Amino acid sequence: MDRTTNRQLDRRTALRRALGVGIGLGAAVATPSRVFAEVSPLSDYERRLIAVALRERDRVGAMLVDGSVVAIADFARPSHETRLHFVDMVSGRVDSHLVAHGRGSDPEHMGWLRQFSNGVGSLATSRGAYLTTEKYDGKYGQSMRLRGLDLDNSNAYDRAIVMHPAWYAAPDMLGKYGKLGRSEGCFAMAPEEFSVALDHLGSGRLLFADRIGEG
Repeated sequence: MDRTTNRQLDRRTALRRALGVGIGLGAAVATPSRVFAEVSPLSDYERRLIAVALRERDRVGAMLVDGSVVAIADFARPSHETRLHFVDMVSGRVDSHLVAHGRGSDPEHMGWLRQFSNGVGSLATSRGAYLTTEKYDGKYGQSMRLRGLDLDNSNAYDRAIVMHPAWYAAPDMLGKYGKLGRSEGCFAMAPEEFSVALDHLGSGRLLFADRIGEG
């Protein structure tokens, strides 16, 4: 093992200790802790997102083609707040966007996810880890298929739960209604922002959805 590899491993270990995360085996991508500490001061919430990203990448890392970016959907937040976070595991950057949840998770359309479901026909959002797969042209344009990796989202592929652009997930919905529209369980983003998701998440990457919250 050369000196560069040793330095990378030392930095990743230091980051895990700073965040209170177990060392574990993890994916092969090194995370330089000095970037997190010096380039951009992180909020407590961002540190929590990074800790979750590290944990989930380690848990399902053998399934991933690339673990350098992890997407975290935090459905503890309402739909009028940015809650789909792309965590760059190399630079430490956290890039956040709006994302819709399923109508079955919010039957009264209050703007908050009330419940998760993996049920076929539920029209609800499912929690758990997803593997991004192929891109395709769908109802809303170019989209990305997802495969559920947990019992809580094992029906995702059969339910056609995907990432896609949608007019009802655009920021102008907030000015009109104070909340986004609802999907049928898919991770719907504003059309002008969806290209960011495609750039960040090629095939074989990780999306994790749950209630993360501030604490």
